[in-house]
Amino acid sequence: MKIKQAIFTAGYSSFYFDDQQAIKNGAGHDGFIYTGAPVTPGFTAVRQAGECVSVQLILENGAIAMGDCTAVQYSGAGGRDPLFLAANFIPFLNDYIKPLLEGRDVNTFLENARFFDTLRIEGKLLHTAVRYGLSQALLDATALATKRLKAEVVCDEWHLPCVPEPIPLFGQSGDDRYLAVDKMILKGVDVLPHALINNVEEKLGQKGEKLRTYVRWLSDRILQLRQSSDYRPTLHIDVYGTIGLIFAMEPKRCAEYIASLEQEAQGLPLYIEGPVDAGNKADQIQALAAITNELARLGSGVKIVADEWCNTFQDIVDFTDAKSCHMVQIKTPDLGSIHNIVDAVLYCNKHGMEAYQGGTCNETDISARTCVHVALAARPMRMLIKPGMGFDEGLNIVFNEMNRTIALLQTKD
Repeated sequence: MKIKQAIFTAGYSSFYFDDQQAIKNGAGHDGFIYTGAPVTPGFTAVRQAGECVSVQLILENGAIAMGDCTAVQYSGAGGRDPLFLAANFIPFLNDYIKPLLEGRDVNTFLENARFFDTLRIEGKLLHTAVRYGLSQALLDATALATKRLKAEVVCDEWHLPCVPEPIPLFGQSGDDRYLAVDKMILKGVDVLPHALINNVEEKLGQKGEKLRTYVRWLSDRILQLRQSSDYRPTLHIDVYGTIGLIFAMEPKRCAEYIASLEQEAQGLPLYIEGPVDAGNKADQIQALAAITNELARLGSGVKIVADEWCNTFQDIVDFTDAKSCHMVQIKTPDLGSIHNIVDAVLYCNKHGMEAYQGGTCNETDISARTCVHVALAARPMRMLIKPGMGFDEGLNIVFNEMNRTIALLQTKD
């Protein structure tokens, strides 16, 4: 089966692009927007509308395969590719990529995914968002051409067993870190709430006191609202390097503070994502490893999650091999082609690193659904509920796609 026509259209993603460095520097709020000037190249405001490019591949039999090119909320930060704006990329896609897609055979996925992931135009790899969206559409094309589920295509091409069992889901609250928690508890989410602790003054506190209070409130709220004592969700909080800011990047002080949060969790498992941001990959690995080792020395059960500077498949291998943390976030748009997501999860599973298949609120329903199939095949420890920051909408998309797919896989036993 071949691609007859490729079409690229501009669209909105489910959240916004935010200039992370400007926010860390103290950008103010005015309603939903941030005030002040952006500092990351490409941004025209600290917060601006999220965008995507939709890819539609019309096959010879008339079926239409789809994927969405999307980039993370904090584009251009932590070693990631720059801001992804549709107007800048659609002409490029039409000129350079469309001729390579039309007439291409899609009976298998992996060969096509690797081709575009390593393709260089004028000496440069394609933007990670472009590789991400193209690979989604190519996987869908193979599934449609061969009359299989996308999860089945991945299992078949990687020689993995199809396991029709759910993956634990991780809800993200955005700045609505109180009301969203109530929603998550009512719907029994496995892991919560992310919480978006990205500012020292407003959210962490100069001595970490605001986060400490929040973790205690969070565990209290779960114990108060849960319908059954069996409901013991994992707490997972992303602090965007702010703990390192208040403790001068000193591993011992950071670890002592992180360990002290365990009592506020009241027996619920606690993960802290991105406690420090060292500014480059090598130093980040070293800093996280020092904190992780110090937590072990203290006998703490709190676990550390890598995010910033752990972007590509090779980065994930390097963080894993260094035993720098307990879990890595596989931030799906940052890996480019989705075959790298599969490889990253499998590498973590093989080498004793907990794999969190994440992503961004700034994705779309198409990319989120594709990621469900990837996760069901590769089996990470947890998967992000996305897109958007409304929680309920993302849960609807991810949870329902997962359960529909599991039901279909079970019919084939």
